[in-house]
Amino acid sequence: MEWLWAVVLLLVIIGVAGIVLPMLPGLPLLFAGLLLGAWLDGFSRVSGMALVMVGLLALLGFLVDFLASMLSVRSIGASRQAVVGTLIGGVVGILGGVPGLILGTVIGAVIGEVMAQRRLPQAAKAGIAAGVGYIVAVALKLLLALAMIAIFAWSYFY
Repeated sequence: MEWLWAVVLLLVIIGVAGIVLPMLPGLPLLFAGLLLGAWLDGFSRVSGMALVMVGLLALLGFLVDFLASMLSVRSIGASRQAVVGTLIGGVVGILGGVPGLILGTVIGAVIGEVMAQRRLPQAAKAGIAAGVGYIVAVALKLLLALAMIAIFAWSYFY
């Protein structure tokens, strides 16, 4: 059963990495790791209420991830193409690490706006909004991940 604790650690590490990398479901993986850790202990240290709170934070993170970039781009009146461009740019940008992700979302939004026949200043605004939305989403998800880990650790050790 010792090897299962290694799986818990691996899921937690991959989950935290997934907060920044859009191809990995970060908070759900983190939740899966914490749930496995509670199960390995027979749920004797981590209460059901703690797991519910951790699960709700993971769900909130999913909503933050989904809405942050889209709302920031839509809030400035960007087109549907800009929203799609933001998503595609983020996926393509993953090849460049974190800077590539941010730059990819920005460039994707700009290309989407240009394809929607918008002028360059509007396209630039959409690109900046997409980049800011991505950074805000990552920051919020990191805070949620820390809260999830803190709740689990508090419940497990105290």
